[in-house]
Amino acid sequence: MKPYIGLKSKKQQNINANDVNAVIEILNSNNLTQGPAIELFETKTAEYCKVKYSVAVNSATSALHLACLAVDLGPGDILWTTPNTFVASANCGYYCGADVDFVDISSDDYNIDVDQLEEKLVQAKKKNKLPKVVIPIHFGGEPAKMKRIHELAKEYGFFVFEDASHALGADYFDSKIGSCEYADAVIFSFHPVKITTTGEGGMLLTNNKEIADKVYQLRSHGITRDSAKMFSDSDGPWYYQQLALGYNYRLTDIQAALGISQLSRVDAFVNRRREIADFYDAKLINLPLSLPKRYSGSQSSWHLYVIRLQLDVIQLSKKKIFEMLWDNSVPVNVHYIPVHTQPYYQSKGFKVGSFPNSEKHYQEALSLPIHCNLEDDELEHIVTAIRETLNVK
Repeated sequence: MKPYIGLKSKKQQNINANDVNAVIEILNSNNLTQGPAIELFETKTAEYCKVKYSVAVNSATSALHLACLAVDLGPGDILWTTPNTFVASANCGYYCGADVDFVDISSDDYNIDVDQLEEKLVQAKKKNKLPKVVIPIHFGGEPAKMKRIHELAKEYGFFVFEDASHALGADYFDSKIGSCEYADAVIFSFHPVKITTTGEGGMLLTNNKEIADKVYQLRSHGITRDSAKMFSDSDGPWYYQQLALGYNYRLTDIQAALGISQLSRVDAFVNRRREIADFYDAKLINLPLSLPKRYSGSQSSWHLYVIRLQLDVIQLSKKKIFEMLWDNSVPVNVHYIPVHTQPYYQSKGFKVGSFPNSEKHYQEALSLPIHCNLEDDELEHIVTAIRETLNVK
C-alpha cells in the first residue's frame, strides 16, 4: 500500500478565499484590534447559539479563567472537573486561588460520570466541602449529560461552566451547545484544530448579564470608558477608569474577521465531520476496537473520533500501534493524558489510581484523523492502515 505522505502535514484548519479576503479587509482598515469586527463576531456567535451574551477573548483558557473570576471563585472555594481533558479546564481554578478536584469519567461517553458526580456531591455536602464551580467537558464534541448536571446544580448550589472547546455545532436535544440552557456559561475554543478557527481565540457565552459584564470588563485590564459605570464624572472623551484588576485577554479584529468568515461554514464543517464518523463506524466495525457510541438526544460535532484498543486481543502495545500508524502516514493522536497524573497535580497530592476510568481510557485511546480537509481516498487509506497494523484482513 502506498503511504499518503501528505496526511502527516495536511492542514486540519479549512481556510478558503473568503477567509483570506476577510482578514485582508481588516488589515487594510483602521482597526486591527478593539474595533467593530469583535462585536460583530460576538453577535453572530450569540445568534447561532441562541444565547443572550457572548464575549470574545484570546483563548478558551482565558475564557475559563474569566468565568471563574466572574463568580468570585477564590481561596476557600473548590472547582471540580474531569481528569480526561486538557490541563486548562482544571488550571483555571488554581489561577483563582481555589482548590481543584476531579470526578471520573463514564466509560461510555468519556464525559463526566453524573452518577459519580451525584455521589461525590452527597459526600461533599456532609463534609461542608461542596464545589462552587463544576466544569463538565464535552469530550470530542459529544455533549455531557447536561440536564442531570443542571438539576444537581440547582440542588447543591454550584455554578456550571461547560467547557465546549470541542463542541461548537453540536446539538443537545432541541438546542445548540452554547445556548446556556443548562449552564451559567459555555466556553468555546477557536484553536486551529477546533471546529472553526481564529488562529488562537476563545469565546464565553452566557444568559447571565452580571457574568457577561464582569467578563467584558476583566478581559481588558478591568477598564471602562462608559461614563455610566465610572465612580466619578468623566474628564472628557479620552477618559477611562480602571474598576478592577483585569487582564489583557482581548481578541484582535484580524482574528475576529477570520472567525466571522469561518462561522458561516460551521454547519458544513460539522456535517463533514459527521460523514467521516459514519464512515469510520461502518469500516471499523468488528475489529478489536471499541468505537464511539451514539446517544439519543444529542449529536456530536466530532472534534475527535476516539477508538479504544482492545490490547489484550491485539497483543501489541499502544505505543507500537501508534508508531506503526505514523510510519504508515496515519497521524493518530492521544486525548488525554489524565490531568491528575501530571507532575504539577501530583505535587498537589493527587495519586495515580484515583480515577481509574480516566486512566484506563488513556491506556487504550487513540484519536483518528477527523477534519474537513480529508478526502475519501485518504479515509480509505487510514482504515486500510489500521487493518494492516492490527493484522486484520
